[in-house]
Amino acid sequence: MRILIVDDEPELVRKLQNILEKLGYTIDTAFDGEEAVERIYTDHYDLILLDIMLPKKNGFGVLLELRNEQKNTPVLMLTAKGGVDDRVKGLDLGADDYLAKPFSTDELLARIRALLRRSSGLVSPLLEISNLSLNPATREAFIDERPLALTTKEFSILEFLLYNKNRVISRFSMAEHIWGDEFDPFIMSNNIDVHIKNMRQKIGHGGDKIIRTVRGAGYMIKDEKK
Repeated sequence: MRILIVDDEPELVRKLQNILEKLGYTIDTAFDGEEAVERIYTDHYDLILLDIMLPKKNGFGVLLELRNEQKNTPVLMLTAKGGVDDRVKGLDLGADDYLAKPFSTDELLARIRALLRRSSGLVSPLLEISNLSLNPATREAFIDERPLALTTKEFSILEFLLYNKNRVISRFSMAEHIWGDEFDPFIMSNNIDVHIKNMRQKIGHGGDKIIRTVRGAGYMIKDEKK
């Protein structure tokens, strides 16, 4: 599998390249949007990790050109911006998924595996646990196949927990991921608790078993099959 990493942070690119190459992926890199476009036209990639904030041509411009040329390479957008507008714009332009910085290596690898399997037709894009399922591509959630009316923030929190199944996620990490540049540690921790409470109520019976509180640590979704 060949992956193109497009980001203007050399240290991050080197870190990701080292991790992915150790896992057997072939990695190419680009540090600005114009270089990325040149590489995309020259070589075939199974996946592109694409930052939004790039010199010369930003990630949205690269993605738009990619899709206008009918290239269907899966694109995982990396962004330091936590704003919903940026995420929605990326998805509307044809991104397959997004990940806000800072992110955990485990979550990035999980999303890479999911996109590669999905592009190979080997797996559904759904994230599932018990009778709950989320579709990151359509931003839809279901409980017992019934639509679950989640707010944008609730969906993002639940999606983040599902991508990190069997790992305890602190309120700090969750708030930092969801709110990005708007992150305020003195406010967001309480906001997380409120959103979790509301989600449990919407899920209904068993909501507290799906989203578990780990006292003094945070929250987690545990897969009982593991």
